[in-house]
Amino acid sequence: MTTVPLVVDNRTVELAAALNLGEMQRYLNRISDRWPLQVVMLGGARVDDFRGAPPQRERGHEYVVLLVSPAFEGMPWLERVYQATSLWDGMEMGDLADVHCYTVDEFVRRRATAPVIKAVVERGLLLFEDSDPLSPLPPPDAAPPADPPLSQEHPEIS
Repeated sequence: MTTVPLVVDNRTVELAAALNLGEMQRYLNRISDRWPLQVVMLGGARVDDFRGAPPQRERGHEYVVLLVSPAFEGMPWLERVYQATSLWDGMEMGDLADVHCYTVDEFVRRRATAPVIKAVVERGLLLFEDSDPLSPLPPPDAAPPADPPLSQEHPEIS
């Protein structure tokens, strides 16, 4: 008599590593009730896990949330981060988030200079981008627009 080895399926998903996209949507609803959003990106170790990163690595923050809104203009950075972080449900998501809140201009500067933001832009998930053609984000490699010559702004100066 021959025995057939029992096949075990090891491909189960650990709940701690899975992305809770339903709760993420509820978080974005809570955020968008307060501020109009232009860009929302999600990065961090959980997103890297989701994309198949090897387990033997420096994990960093489990979640990095990047929020871009023109409504952040004039609001102190710490206040916007505090409010956005307080709306995050760490129990539902399985961990805390490192939340970054920027205006469009701040985001354009930070995505080139801050390693955490650069990593989210390169490897994170784009969850939302406003398609308003009146306020598009410049591409990551675009230089800031130059000031037009005075003669274009004020033809009477020529």
